[in-house]
Amino acid sequence: MRSDQMKKGLERAPHRSLFKALGLTDAEIERPMIGIANSANEVIPGHLHLNQVADAVKAGIRMAGGTPFEFSTIGICDGIIMGHEGMKYSLSSRELVADSVESMGMGYPFDGLVLIPNCDKIIPGMMMAAARLDIPAILVSGGPMLTGEFQGRDVDLITVFESVGKVKVGAMTPEDLVEMEGCACPGVGSCAGMFTANSMNCLSEVLGLALPYNGTIPAVYAERIRLAKETGIQIMELVKKDIRPSRILTKQAFENAVTVDMAFGGSTNTSLHLPAIAREAGVELSLRTFNEFSGKTPHLCSMSPGGPHHLQDLHQAGGIPALIAELIRGGLIHDASLTVTGKSIGENVKGKKIRNPGVIRTIDKPYHPTGGLAVLFGNLAPVGAVVKQSAVDEAMLRHTGPARVFDSEEDAQKSILDSKIRKGDVVIIRYEGPKGGPGMREMLAPTSAIVGVGRDRDVALLTDGRFSGGSRGAAIGHISPEAAEGGPIAVVKDGDMVEIDIPARKLNVLVSDDELKKRLAQWKPPKRELKGYLKRYASLVQSANTGAVFKED
Repeated sequence: MRSDQMKKGLERAPHRSLFKALGLTDAEIERPMIGIANSANEVIPGHLHLNQVADAVKAGIRMAGGTPFEFSTIGICDGIIMGHEGMKYSLSSRELVADSVESMGMGYPFDGLVLIPNCDKIIPGMMMAAARLDIPAILVSGGPMLTGEFQGRDVDLITVFESVGKVKVGAMTPEDLVEMEGCACPGVGSCAGMFTANSMNCLSEVLGLALPYNGTIPAVYAERIRLAKETGIQIMELVKKDIRPSRILTKQAFENAVTVDMAFGGSTNTSLHLPAIAREAGVELSLRTFNEFSGKTPHLCSMSPGGPHHLQDLHQAGGIPALIAELIRGGLIHDASLTVTGKSIGENVKGKKIRNPGVIRTIDKPYHPTGGLAVLFGNLAPVGAVVKQSAVDEAMLRHTGPARVFDSEEDAQKSILDSKIRKGDVVIIRYEGPKGGPGMREMLAPTSAIVGVGRDRDVALLTDGRFSGGSRGAAIGHISPEAAEGGPIAVVKDGDMVEIDIPARKLNVLVSDDELKKRLAQWKPPKRELKGYLKRYASLVQSANTGAVFKED
């Protein structure tokens, strides 16, 4: 066993003594040792209940003859840190999570690893660590939040964000907003729509690192606890058979994940996280891959924020297994890819059927003929920009308008809420990329404000930052190279005409090549004072087209 390095032989008597100080018996020390990375904390609603999930995982491990060792990681809630300086620590925390799990997995040579995340950057951070460590590993999340109900209609966190703008323009009363605050998020779990956390939890199934239904079983269902126990049992099988992430995280597995992502219309942040995980697995996954698979994958699920359905609806309709089975029927999935069940993804979903064709459509009756995300290129985004095209109003799929340029999210937000943005404008928020922010803040507040003030059908928002999985409208992010690296977005001026053509995958500022070169030659990076982790992060991170990963020396 890998754990023999720290427990077997005469020289390890001191180590065994320390294990006995934990209360372990000789029999427990002799068994396979399983690390449990648990990101539970009392700050994130999605993580408040993870200790209960961890207890169930430990029960499963013990039932299968192993000895569990739980340790913690940090966790940050994008919703709570949205719209202020704290958001700079969201994406950047992904690397801290990955490094901390790696450190524990190497410092203590566990025989296997169970990952328990639930929100945003914690999920991909843990999967990056699993790929990096390459020991038997399996993920079980805390599950999605149930939908809230407000005055007879379904609501979620994004409804509250968008309602702020409605109050600003008099379309909603402050009293109603206060009422909505109290019921939009009814309890524990990751926010109820197909936002970043739920997108990544669903894709953990598709990649093969989690058991079926991990992405959709609601957090409060007893089924989630049973899944956690089964996960604890299954890690012992993975250890016994030495099934490692390197056998699971193949090129075909990532292509499957991109395909399913396109079919359910996931968060634009998946185009950051899947390439980052792939890099750790030694697999190349470029932004052009997303366009390739979007072009041939029908959009089958209309999930919040772009549509009416939530994760509990998707679960009741058959979950990700039913969606995968439908995509296999269309010849769009590599069905032989290995998963943590010890079986192929095709075997996992054999016989699974769509229970509600209103939630999961068939491939011959899609919402859209192409996938949920699109990657745009042009002189404004030479190496790419990302948009959730399934959440863009048809009137804004093609748009040309004057640039309104802001060097921070706060300045743009104030202009939007003060009704200073006019019909047809293209709002540009720059110096918010991975290096420029630093930390690549999400722009949920501005996009929600645009929706709230009724401008989502006639105003576009472009940024080298990123958007929440909850953003909708003509919100184009991840523009690369970013402004802080001297990308063309750094030299756009107020009044420049910007051309957006999502069907043609184009994003251009309509100035001559000579003028653009002249401006770039005169550009100088802004001076700023950084300290602590953000200073180190900014010195290492690359633009979004790489997945915002660190440079390799």
